Amino acid sequence: MKSNSSAIVDSPQVLCLRAPRRAGLWWGLLGVVAFSFTLPFTRIAVEGLPPLFVGAGRAVVAAMLAATALAFTRQTLPCGRQWWRLAVVGLGVVAGFRLLTSVALATVPASHGAVVIGVLPAATAVVTVLRTGERPSRGFWICSGLGALAAIGFAGVQGGVGALGGAALVFAAPSWADLLLFGAVLLAAIGYAEGGLLARELGAWQTVSWALVVSFPVMLAVTLAAIPDGFPSATPAQWLAFAYLAAVSMFLGFFAWYRGLAIGPMARVSQVQLVQPVLTLIWAAALLGEEISVPTVLGGTAVILCAGLAVRARITR
Repeated sequence: MKSNSSAIVDSPQVLCLRAPRRAGLWWGLLGVVAFSFTLPFTRIAVEGLPPLFVGAGRAVVAAMLAATALAFTRQTLPCGRQWWRLAVVGLGVVAGFRLLTSVALATVPASHGAVVIGVLPAATAVVTVLRTGERPSRGFWICSGLGALAAIGFAGVQGGVGALGGAALVFAAPSWADLLLFGAVLLAAIGYAEGGLLARELGAWQTVSWALVVSFPVMLAVTLAAIPDGFPSATPAQWLAFAYLAAVSMFLGFFAWYRGLAIGPMARVSQVQLVQPVLTLIWAAALLGEEISVPTVLGGTAVILCAGLAVRARITR
């Protein structure tokens, strides 16, 4: 007898409809807590391992875990356009976000990356309403734009602060690492929105598992290219950080996150991400000893406030 955990009793769509609406927020929060360790542990891992190896290698390990879970539970194959949509999810959250953040965090602190990525909730909400055909209010777009400007302004302050007339701040252009982080935000927003929709059809953990399997050949090639001189060496702490990135940030965390998005409403659940920069800053200070400067606090507050207003703005169908 074929065992398909997403269809033994009810379809994913039915399960999402039956779940209490607040359940989506709690599942989303659980996923965000898991993700909040990603930047600090990435920072630890890239201190001893090649950034591309960290970004791609964790996806390879996660894909092996995913393939084992899919085979063990005898999941049915996705069909038709679902494969292309899984490729979009893979490009966004498996390949794009992980690779870009790994490279960026080789040169900037985790606390810096946390605040720049703080615009992700608003970006996810924007992509969600565009993808689902919902009609956001003017206030929604204004708040989303302000959130993006706040993130860019933060990057400028961190890039260089000088004196002008004894008091004014000079905003420098965002660095190359900042551009990578903003690119990671865009790709992640696309992957989150498409993955949330697919989770209603395939199930939450099945969606991320199939996306990892689809991405496996490309990520394996990138991993091998990142270590031309053979298997890298690192400290136990750096390997433990890599293991967390592969098993939790890249795999288990998405079980809860996509489950929350599937229950929805997606725009509302995406606001749970607002706590992620705050948590990441705490972990960066506790694990890495990074200083939480005044510009970082002010920048993080501005980004979180603008993103919060954006995802709370009125949205109609």
